Amino acid sequence: MLKFINLLFLMKLIATIMKKLILTTLIIIVIMGCKQTQDKNNIVVNYPKTKTVDTVDTYFGVEVKDPYRWLEDDRSSDTEAWVKTQNKTTFNYLDNIPFREDLKERLSKLWNYEKVGAPFIEGDYTYFYKNDGLQNQYVIYRHKTGEAPSTASVFLDPNTFSEDGTVSLGNISFSKNGKIAAYSISEGGSDWRKILVMELKAKK
Repeated sequence: MLKFINLLFLMKLIATIMKKLILTTLIIIVIMGCKQTQDKNNIVVNYPKTKTVDTVDTYFGVEVKDPYRWLEDDRSSDTEAWVKTQNKTTFNYLDNIPFREDLKERLSKLWNYEKVGAPFIEGDYTYFYKNDGLQNQYVIYRHKTGEAPSTASVFLDPNTFSEDGTVSLGNISFSKNGKIAAYSISEGGSDWRKILVMELKAKK
């Protein structure tokens, strides 16, 4: 009986050791695989230097340095050159990621489905936002209130604002009588907005 107990204990001990060995081996394999992937994808980034200026403000007797104040002028040639340099550095890195296209393809498949926003009424029309799947921006549709949504037509398509897609639609607001609308657009991702006014009946 004692021999049987000792044998059973030994078998359990061996099984425990084997489990630990297998687990350890798997961990080592995963770590080595990650290291090889890391080495393979090790992209050297040479960050551009950003100049500093001697700008100092005094608040309640305390001097506060602001060496990057010059970047607040987003219309200056220096800021424009800085942005171009930063973008070049960023895309040089992104373009060298080996799995970037696989990731793009996968995300495109996940996002490629029709999306429709909640309808809202302005004047005699019912409006709603719709994206066919992979459109850069949602399109605004409208139809006469009381008619079927299938009769809706395009009211405003931000995707046509520019050929390269860099002009986007901001806010849109309708007059109380539902005759005119004002909407803002942003060019090239700028925080500066242009406001346009449209006569709703003619869509001009």
